[in-house]
Amino acid sequence: MKKFDSTLYFITDSTDFSDEEFLYRIEEALKGGATLIQLREKDKTTREYIALAEKVHTLTQKYNIPLIIDDRIDVAMAIEAEGVHLGQSDMPISTARKILGNNVIIGATAKTVPQALEAYDQGADYLGVGAMYPTTTKVKTVLTSTDTLKDICTAVPIPVNAIGGLNKTNTDILKGIDIAGFCVVSAIMKADAPKAETEILLNIAKELVKND
Repeated sequence: MKKFDSTLYFITDSTDFSDEEFLYRIEEALKGGATLIQLREKDKTTREYIALAEKVHTLTQKYNIPLIIDDRIDVAMAIEAEGVHLGQSDMPISTARKILGNNVIIGATAKTVPQALEAYDQGADYLGVGAMYPTTTKVKTVLTSTDTLKDICTAVPIPVNAIGGLNKTNTDILKGIDIAGFCVVSAIMKADAPKAETEILLNIAKELVKND
């Protein structure tokens, strides 16, 4: 398994952005210190997804940050991305691990302790748990309690990241929970100054992880 740091995990959303603006925002997040990047595209064709992923991967490689591809193992393999993230309706983790081998990062979404344990047993390298708050992204939002997040962190020995509607004003609910970091989407994608916002979020994430 490749080493990775999920302290500030930035998940992209290209909705309403030109490719130029989208890539600019990703590079600003990289300059600001995002520690892990996930390319998440729900509506693009396979060819479009691969073409965009290649451009994003060029940026993440420049800053030596792993690129995780959401859902699509084929796209991840096509561009030789460092990892893939799989939800509950995607390919089973164990199957993905057989295909991808042990040197690729595989993340999983988990909303319950049983889901977390299953993902870990099947070979997941990290978990995304949430949503902690309602979100504006194009994914179905099922809210997760901080108690469930805490229970999942206790149940598995792999990194656990909180996700869902998190921004610089509302991460207090994560204090004292043994997370590896948290994920953001809109907090960076919609920021007026994405680099500066990333720097602020990274400092908050470091404090949370340090004070677990």
